[in-house]
Amino acid sequence: MGIVYGYARVSTTGQCLDRQLDALTQAGVDKDLIYTEKMSGTKSNRPKLKALLETVEEGDTVYIESLSRLGRSSADLITLMQTFHNEGVTLISLKEKLDFGSAAGKMIAQFLCVLSEFERETISERVREGVKSARERGRFGGRPATPQKTIDKALQMYDLHNLTVSEICRVCMISRPTLYKAIRARENIKELENLDNKK
Repeated sequence: MGIVYGYARVSTTGQCLDRQLDALTQAGVDKDLIYTEKMSGTKSNRPKLKALLETVEEGDTVYIESLSRLGRSSADLITLMQTFHNEGVTLISLKEKLDFGSAAGKMIAQFLCVLSEFERETISERVREGVKSARERGRFGGRPATPQKTIDKALQMYDLHNLTVSEICRVCMISRPTLYKAIRARENIKELENLDNKK
């Protein structure tokens, strides 16, 4: 019989994990086997989730309070679900009452995979159209473009998680929308590269 683990996450250090921890322990998860994280779901580097993925083995079970606590997006959620499945680990979401080890859960997982593929294709199409449109317009008109070195510096500072967005923008002398736009652009490029690698 496998080991039962739990995973709980809140977006900021100011939020409380108690509600999720209570739900997981009531479901029968040992509190010492619950991996907790206080980090935004949009951050790709989630150390405790990575540690959980490296710990689980075939036959184990992982409980989460809800699907939103696990994935950064539907595509990320599907990838994690597939990872657990490939490792022979059963994923159970309490809020949605989904047991992805059951026949019904496997059917839902397959349906979500179809939706995820559709989302990836849609993102890929939007990125390609955006790149084409930007090339056609060139750099004429509007505000001067922020130097790429400045954008790269801001993104590096953002990845370190040591400063707030406001602090990064103040140091690099850029606006919050500029930084968020750069973050989204980087994520879209990574998504496009992943799609190309899968072909």
